Amino acid sequence: MAKKSLIQREKKRQKLEQKYHLIRQSLKKKIRSKVSPLSLSEKTKMREKLQSLPRNSAPTRLHRRCFSTGRPRANYRDFGLSGHVLREMVYECLLPGATRSSW
Repeated sequence: MAKKSLIQREKKRQKLEQKYHLIRQSLKKKIRSKVSPLSLSEKTKMREKLQSLPRNSAPTRLHRRCFSTGRPRANYRDFGLSGHVLREMVYECLLPGATRSSW
């Protein structure tokens, strides 16, 4: 089980990312726009605004965690579980459609 403080920190990052998502997206769109090209000074101002946003609001700082244990590594996106929890649940037939491999 992961430390509760780490799980809470990750939840805080998710909230921040959702809060600033539209702002970040619109600023990036304005910087890249080819319809109305900006001057170099205007682009730098836009980049400064982008950099002034909180670091934890960036989507790259988010980390997928296991739904049941909070483990940050070896997660399967389809299930939201880490590898060893997924394996145990498949062995106990708790996941519909997932089967153990046998050959």
